[in-house]
Amino acid sequence: MDDKHEQRRPVVVTERGSVRGVTEEGGVAAFRGIPYAASPVGDLRFSSPRPHPGWNGVRDAARSGPGAPQGHSRLEAILGPRELHSDEAGCLTLNVWAPEGALDAGAPPRPVLMWIHGGGYTSGSGGWDLYDGGRLAALGGIVVVTINYRLGPLGYLQAPELGADNIGSQDQAAALRWVRDSVAAFGGDPEAITVGGQSAGAYSALALALDPGTRGLVRRVIGQSGPWGLEPQEPAEAADAAAHYLRLLGVPGAGALRGLPVERLLEAYGRLVVERARPGDTAPPTYPVRGGALTATGWREAVAGGALRGTDVLLGGTQDEMTAFLAITSFGEPLDVAAEQFFRAGITEIAGQCARDGAPAYVYRFTRRPPGEADIGGVALGATHCAELPFLFGTFDAFRDAPMLGRVDAADRALGRAFGGALAAFTATGSPNGPGLDPWGPWIPGVPGLEPGAEPESGPEVRRFGPATR
Repeated sequence: MDDKHEQRRPVVVTERGSVRGVTEEGGVAAFRGIPYAASPVGDLRFSSPRPHPGWNGVRDAARSGPGAPQGHSRLEAILGPRELHSDEAGCLTLNVWAPEGALDAGAPPRPVLMWIHGGGYTSGSGGWDLYDGGRLAALGGIVVVTINYRLGPLGYLQAPELGADNIGSQDQAAALRWVRDSVAAFGGDPEAITVGGQSAGAYSALALALDPGTRGLVRRVIGQSGPWGLEPQEPAEAADAAAHYLRLLGVPGAGALRGLPVERLLEAYGRLVVERARPGDTAPPTYPVRGGALTATGWREAVAGGALRGTDVLLGGTQDEMTAFLAITSFGEPLDVAAEQFFRAGITEIAGQCARDGAPAYVYRFTRRPPGEADIGGVALGATHCAELPFLFGTFDAFRDAPMLGRVDAADRALGRAFGGALAAFTATGSPNGPGLDPWGPWIPGVPGLEPGAEPESGPEVRRFGPATR
């Protein structure tokens, strides 16, 4: 093999086997579809993640693995349609992007961002081109990792007789431990790991930063549009949802679930979503259960108890979070009130506790709206839930069919560099400030306009990305 080809297809040795990636735009080395756990098939369905047995030879890592089995996203009306490629076999994989020079012998280790996709614990994949980490890795000189985890009934159905206990969250923890153990081979620093995510991914990232079993691995945490108003599911509610699900499947108990075709499991779960839907409720039927794995308590109790001390924190959301959910539910109150209860009040509470603990958090509001004001049911989307994602990853082309994005111009691309650059700088240093970036101060409790329920003023305490006014 000639030197030029070796540079285009770099090989990295991990503890489970060697992987061959590809060199992409900007000199970024991409390694996709790397198993971090064994395939959850057969007797491993509904089981905690198990170590992957490894492989002989060099595994091709040019393409992402399949997503976890799932139905279509509830938010396709704003994200655009997706062609699903999912399979239980091979779904517990992750993807790594290393910036140019990170793989060179003697190169200093780079900070790491492990980013967790959202999707209401029912849909999504870290392998989707929407979340391609190459541009972000190049922009910030950081190693970016995106992960898959089990979703819907396969990830969050509570079935004690099968040992099923917040399985999707356990997958996330297993991926984080893989990063700790293996990221150095990709030029990453296992002592400088940021966990981040959007929506359910933000909720999951914070859980990893709070749980006693994983928080020692987390240096920093980024929470984008976390549904902080969502308390963990109570055990009695989880048991009721599981019983309802078994009735829909027509089986006497959870013991039968390992032998059913996955298509049947997903079809019944789709009916469960419809039958348990309530106006104003955006929660899925199954999600992390209080008292279960990585959710011993709710985030509120853990944060108040000081579990974030020593962890750098960056939180934020979009100006018009709730418009995205009009396609799936209706609200009996103004959307700004619902957004305050479900998203914003939690940001204020977490940031306030961080300040009291002596390490104020950074807070942002994303305000860019699509040109022409796309709408759902006559209501303008504005800067809706998920609107910042193409700007973080620089994946505008992948979002070309997303009504929430619309036409992109040079100002939008500059906004993407500013937003992605700030979050990459935070990953690297604990501060979102850096060369070429506008100054951004930490959130300060008591500043006029920043109390719970109030609209943040423009200024350094709450960094606005996009127009300052509507």
